[in-house]
Amino acid sequence: MRGRLTTALSGFKILCDNEEMTVIDTHGNELTINQAIDAYLRSVSLARSVNTYHTYRNGMAAFRNTLEDNGLDLDHNSTHEIPEEAVGWFAADLKSFAPSTERLYLTAATGLYEYLAAENLAEINLPRIHLLIRQRSRRPGIRLPQFPKNAISELLEKIDGLKSREVANELDHLINLRDRAFLITLGDTGLRVHEACNLVRGDVDWFESRAVIIGKGNKQAVVRFSQRSMAAIKDYLAARGTIDGSSGRPLRALPLFARHDKAVGKRVKAISTTSGRQIVRDRVAEFLGEEAVGTITPHSFRHYFVTTVLQASGNLKLAQELARHQSISVTQRYAHLNDDELDQGYTNIFDRKKL
Repeated sequence: MRGRLTTALSGFKILCDNEEMTVIDTHGNELTINQAIDAYLRSVSLARSVNTYHTYRNGMAAFRNTLEDNGLDLDHNSTHEIPEEAVGWFAADLKSFAPSTERLYLTAATGLYEYLAAENLAEINLPRIHLLIRQRSRRPGIRLPQFPKNAISELLEKIDGLKSREVANELDHLINLRDRAFLITLGDTGLRVHEACNLVRGDVDWFESRAVIIGKGNKQAVVRFSQRSMAAIKDYLAARGTIDGSSGRPLRALPLFARHDKAVGKRVKAISTTSGRQIVRDRVAEFLGEEAVGTITPHSFRHYFVTTVLQASGNLKLAQELARHQSISVTQRYAHLNDDELDQGYTNIFDRKKL
């Protein structure tokens, strides 16, 4: 005799019969592979970023092709019929993709199997899934971050002059101070552009020159500010005092970097990540020329930050912690950029001028 009927997934139900559990749709049929993948992607869209969702959706489109090429009918075969060996088939099909894409798509496929197991949609041997992926997938080679370090240093020096630039009105002065503070903050903290745009005044400990943020992977982290970045932020907020004071909101709830355009009116609204990228683009064009546009992005400042830490300290672990890299192997990519002696030695051997 069947027990109670409960809702488990959006649009689906679970039937409990003693210790057995079967997931069915609203018409009483077991979930097909296509339905399960759709439900998995919905869960990803709720828990992960938009970019991650799009990557997983593309990965699942490729995985569906692999399953169909191996004889599965995704609209009729149930989730219990999805084989564990399919990840091996998938890895073989991904050899024509870049290694980095292969890893992302295999991560999406691993997530699907974990989802099936967690929702009792299939009996999955997860350790075997992980082993198959380790055996069949390629290891991506070291990719050296590409960014113009000297150009970023030049930009940060020139941007500092915005504080004393003569302007026609107070709004232009406010924008200059904001952009100055924003770019110096990117260069001296290693913040990702969305992290900087999401900062509010209450996040910053003004006595300790640090802020607690929710970073990549929804992990809490501490970010430290340099003296020059703190000074630039304080210059900007001091000039913004009248606007913030008349907002009717607590100061600690207001964005650190705000919009200053006619559309926002008297409200205090945070700049978006799109606006942050546009600030970088506009100031690069202004100070370095149109030919430099595109060579420096908001993430270039993060590369600049990690390399600066490594060159000054030579401490790989320190750079990893300050950059908030989950794996030290990510930080090690920058160590290859930091060996000036090897570069100089190579130049002396192969590129020295002949007498």
